[in-house]
Amino acid sequence: MIGLETLLVFVPIALALNITPGADMLFCLGQGAKSGARAGVVAALGIATGSFIHAVVAGLGLAAFLGAFPLAFEIVRWAGVAYLIFLAIQTLRSPSNIAAQHPTESESLQKIWREGTLVCLLNPKVAIFMLALVPQFVDPTQGSVFVQFLVLGTILNIGGTLICGLVGIFAGRVGQYLAKNASAAAALQYLSSLIFVGLAFKLATDRR
Repeated sequence: MIGLETLLVFVPIALALNITPGADMLFCLGQGAKSGARAGVVAALGIATGSFIHAVVAGLGLAAFLGAFPLAFEIVRWAGVAYLIFLAIQTLRSPSNIAAQHPTESESLQKIWREGTLVCLLNPKVAIFMLALVPQFVDPTQGSVFVQFLVLGTILNIGGTLICGLVGIFAGRVGQYLAKNASAAAALQYLSSLIFVGLAFKLATDRR
């Protein structure tokens, strides 16, 4: 099992990484601003689902495939860029009244969760990151490598989910306030779309 000494080193590093703004945090910010605080939290849960899948894949050693074959990495990366552009267009096409966009039905929240999961899964850098960081804290003499991978990946994921959820809630509260003003609501809609475009640009220009 993972030793206490390892956790005392890993947890602060994971926390520092989680509070660093990235694609996951910006996605939750955009969803919270567009559709409210609850949507921001659900988006964070979607990101968490994708991150957990990445941890499982990395633990099985399949993430090394993306690192070894540049073409596979590029295919996944550009699929992610295309999906983020699609989200940006969908945001612009939705009603400009932010208050009317708050998802009240489970189907709408499920859609946001799926979008968060896909955004995370289509970011190959998450898989590479899992493969680069977590193995440094895995000790084969302490039991199953796969189980240790999952435990450390879950710890990293929990911190990221909490922070992204708080960002989504904050964005949702601001969105509710601005929804009282039609011009501000429209501006917030464009801002949300711009965030998704910015994420697509970042993913498109990032280098491994």
